[in-house]
Amino acid sequence: MREGDDGRLPIPAGHRVLLPERGTTFVRELNEPDHGPHVVLVHGWIASGGLNWLTAFEPLGDRFHVLAADNRGHGRGIRSRSRFRIADAADDLAALLDVLHIDDAIVVGYSLGGPIAQMLWRHHPDRVAGLVFCATGFDLVQHGGARMAMAGAASMAAAGLRAGAIPGAFPSALARQLTRDARGANRPQTLAKWARAEMQRHSWRVVAEAGLAIGTYTSSDWIGDIDVPTSVVVTQRDRAVPPAAQYGLAAQIPDARIHRYDGGHVSCVETEFGLMLTDAVTDVATRAGLLVPDTDVIDLRPAPARAVGVS
Repeated sequence: MREGDDGRLPIPAGHRVLLPERGTTFVRELNEPDHGPHVVLVHGWIASGGLNWLTAFEPLGDRFHVLAADNRGHGRGIRSRSRFRIADAADDLAALLDVLHIDDAIVVGYSLGGPIAQMLWRHHPDRVAGLVFCATGFDLVQHGGARMAMAGAASMAAAGLRAGAIPGAFPSALARQLTRDARGANRPQTLAKWARAEMQRHSWRVVAEAGLAIGTYTSSDWIGDIDVPTSVVVTQRDRAVPPAAQYGLAAQIPDARIHRYDGGHVSCVETEFGLMLTDAVTDVATRAGLLVPDTDVIDLRPAPARAVGVS
């Protein structure tokens, strides 16, 4: 990941979108809608649309119209007094697609974004042309004891945060980790400062409730009904969502294809991950009939970063 010559980060600027009867969300958008197939990126827990997908925008932008919304309570996503529910987050995305008149999106979910993408397909199958799952499963906490422990801890944290406490040191600690990626490459300080600002916008009460949702979610009863082209990007050194769980997800979905990435749960901050993801999305788009083989071939070689404004 490189800064532009003027110090700006190669992340698309965002804009606010009013979703009728739901609230106002924030969406980063790359390219015009007629640039290519629509790709909706759904970020993970404690991240934002920009933060989770910062290495994916540029390679995806060569062929796709890309949207990355902030989930409710995360970043500048919808603010609501209601408890966070994965079904509500999925319905938010459906409402966004309605507003933008999109009915054939490839939906990409990372970690928590995986269940949200799964639920979007289940509740609004007419909107989803294909799916890509990354670092996720059909349940993210597989063992009963761990599930109960995470649910209990998240529930207590959410109750405390309803009083308005904000763990200011937590975003700073996470942001500092971004100054070096998992492969030891130096990161610009601009990125750490921007990441800290992104996370300081979270509603930490909602983030804690999202942790509770992670601890209780499962789609095991219906995940095998998915009937659109699907790829699963397995992060093979993942300690948060074990690779076995990710392979298990792929095994449950008919004709799902596996793309292996040699990284951990925060692989999304690595440049190579953005290229791998683009490969997986291109494969799904081709199988869904949204790209034509042979003529719509994407060049996955790293390209010079294009500096666009970050807001």
